[in-house]
Amino acid sequence: MTVGDELLQLAHAVGEPQRELVILAEGNVSARLDDERMLVKATGSSLAASGPDDLVECRFAPILELLDDPTAFEGGAGDARVAEALLASRVDPGAKRPSVEALLHAVVLSAGAGAACHTHPIAANALLCSDRAELLVAGALFPDQIVVLGTESLLVPYVDPGLTLGRRMRDELRAFADRRGALPKVAWLRNHGIFAIGANPAECLRITEMADKFARILLGTLAVGEPSFLPDAVLDRIDGRDDEHVRRAILDAAR
Repeated sequence: MTVGDELLQLAHAVGEPQRELVILAEGNVSARLDDERMLVKATGSSLAASGPDDLVECRFAPILELLDDPTAFEGGAGDARVAEALLASRVDPGAKRPSVEALLHAVVLSAGAGAACHTHPIAANALLCSDRAELLVAGALFPDQIVVLGTESLLVPYVDPGLTLGRRMRDELRAFADRRGALPKVAWLRNHGIFAIGANPAECLRITEMADKFARILLGTLAVGEPSFLPDAVLDRIDGRDDEHVRRAILDAAR
């Protein structure tokens, strides 16, 4: 199975209406092809109905150069320049236009991830659009959350999608990696949605499913009281247990 096939499987899975992760043309997916190129969903395409021509092969360089350029800005002529950079990044000039969130995907994939999945889950967004969003990164509620999502995730303040969000995400990921020695499995974007960050599309689906389950359970605990997070010692114990490493390896093999 090709990377494109795996990415389409991910797109179709998260696009299933009953999952309540995205509707219409919301969300996007991506996968790194090599150190210079990625596949990313085209703008305006439905994840559930995506086909091969909805995946655009892009080069990282034009996008990362734009993010590094201190003269680049958003609004007016700045937006036009962002659009030009995204179009210039296409390997095939006749391919569809990449989503503006290709900037985010380029940041995540060039930082070492193999794939990424951005969705707008109803449960997660109920919290992300509230004054309780900090609870999403306050701890773990159950063991399987730790196995799939790790012991710590990232909460990113609201920034309009585009150049500024790409730069903010790059800064946040670098700081997280410096502190933890690895990228987060999930980034929660306030008033926006979630970014699953994995080694491949299959892992991104598992991360998205577990993040959605965690958000749903957290909402349920808030309906009856306050969440009871697992103690740090329990988090470290579960994260380091040999049998949990075995479970992770089995999950990684089930692509």
